[in-house]
Amino acid sequence: MSLTSGSIAPFARPPGGALNVALPDSPAHVLYVHALEQRIRADVAGLTVVDSTDTKMLHETGLPARWYFPADAVRADLLEPSGTTSHCPFKGDARYWHLRIGDRLIEDAFWEYPSMLEGAPDVAGFLAPYQEKFDRWRVEDEEVRGHPRDPFHRVDARRSSAHVSVRAGGEVIAESTRPVALYETGLPVRWYLPEDDVRGGRLVPSDTTTVCPYKGTASYWTLEAGGRSFADACWTYREPLLEALPTRGHRSFMGEGISVEVQR
Repeated sequence: MSLTSGSIAPFARPPGGALNVALPDSPAHVLYVHALEQRIRADVAGLTVVDSTDTKMLHETGLPARWYFPADAVRADLLEPSGTTSHCPFKGDARYWHLRIGDRLIEDAFWEYPSMLEGAPDVAGFLAPYQEKFDRWRVEDEEVRGHPRDPFHRVDARRSSAHVSVRAGGEVIAESTRPVALYETGLPVRWYLPEDDVRGGRLVPSDTTTVCPYKGTASYWTLEAGGRSFADACWTYREPLLEALPTRGHRSFMGEGISVEVQR
């Protein structure tokens, strides 16, 4: 879903799209590093432990993009060496660092490549975090959640007059001529229907939530229709991020046994 991952990603050997040159067989695994012109900060227990305006982003075939911070952007006084090591056949040997704040120890909070394999983009000496182990991340002054946002990933939510109907268990559960079509890099179009146009079946609130760094936090329902139960088949973004804002007050459906039919 970027340069290196997804059905149309140019460096992920995609089944879709076309280039005017053939990609060589080697390397099959692509690394790409570039600078970010953003201030990025991380907080733990109310203390800022990362503050960087010189971050690098690493793109790697089949993996989400990652932040790499210069060592002087991380509170060195809070780091403790870890005995963990790992080997990447494309980058080299990594060592890890714990993060300690008072009595709280975050094990293997960062990893680092002291040196890089020949030909690999240079992030030697930069520290990469397991973002989910920290309490809070901010890009400029806005809090962000989920994995780092990939600048090559795009979300567009467009209001439409297409006729969209959703069927489950042989029953029409939703039908609308005022849906929102959500286009997201490398993914199928998702259709979001106004809540007032969902009129069949029964929706039972679920405890499931998911976080998308581009759309926000999704809440789910289990759908009961046609004598069947479809777990977490319906979701919405109650407070969508800017790119997905038109989906507010709309619901989308997906799952085995559910069909979404679109007529233009």
